[in-house]
Amino acid sequence: MEETTLRAQLEAFKEGNLMDSNGELNTWCSNFFDWFCRDASLEDKARKLFPRVKTFVEKMGVNLDTTYCTFKNNCPMMGPLYDDFRICDRTTGDVIWTVTPKCGHSGKAEIWGTINGFQGAYRTGDTLTKIYKDLG
Repeated sequence: MEETTLRAQLEAFKEGNLMDSNGELNTWCSNFFDWFCRDASLEDKARKLFPRVKTFVEKMGVNLDTTYCTFKNNCPMMGPLYDDFRICDRTTGDVIWTVTPKCGHSGKAEIWGTINGFQGAYRTGDTLTKIYKDLG
């Protein structure tokens, strides 16, 4: 089963809605597939992540029609909880990019991806904005 498109998710967000990867609007988990925080925190977290998704796909040239995104709230063994978003292939569900605005391990923004086979972070920086500036 193919998931919705990232284009549809971003259009829904533009209209004030949160669309999950199945194409459903305003679900109780707000597009998170895994989390360790309170359920009541998910919507606010999603509303902070979607603008970052939009910027990322613009900067990296991600195809909005062949991908979708989903969110994860991570609990490292050492360090604070942190969120990431994942850009996935609609057909296979494979993760193409994992983007962490502020990693609980390093305190840095990190971009991981198939571009280097997920063999370490593709890019790290103090913020995603700084990473994008460094990319040119």
